[in-house]
Amino acid sequence: MIYFTQLIYVKEGQEAVFHEFEDVAIPLITKYNGQLLLRIRPSNDAYIEHQMDKPYEIHLVKFDTEQDFHAFSQDESRKQFLHLKEQSVKTAILIQGVKL
Repeated sequence: MIYFTQLIYVKEGQEAVFHEFEDVAIPLITKYNGQLLLRIRPSNDAYIEHQMDKPYEIHLVKFDTEQDFHAFSQDESRKQFLHLKEQSVKTAILIQGVKL
C-alpha cells in the first residue's frame, strides 16, 4: 500500500475550473486500485500555526502499488482534461508515504 498527500494551491478565481477537473479525476482513482481517503478544504480558523502558504485543498489517497498510481496519472481520459488542471492550479506539493 502506498499513500500520497497532495497540497493543492488554486489560482484565485479558478476554483470552478479546478472542481471541473476534479469531477473527472477523482472517480478514476478507484479504477486503478486507489481510494480517496480524505479531501479537505480547510478554513482559515483550522490553522494553529503555519510557515507556508495555506493550500486550497488537501487530498490523502492510497493505491495498492506505485504502478497503480502511475497508471492513474497516465489515464487517457484524465489526460484529456489536464488543461483544466493547468489552468486552475498554481502549484501542488505531492508527498509520498507508506503506512508504518
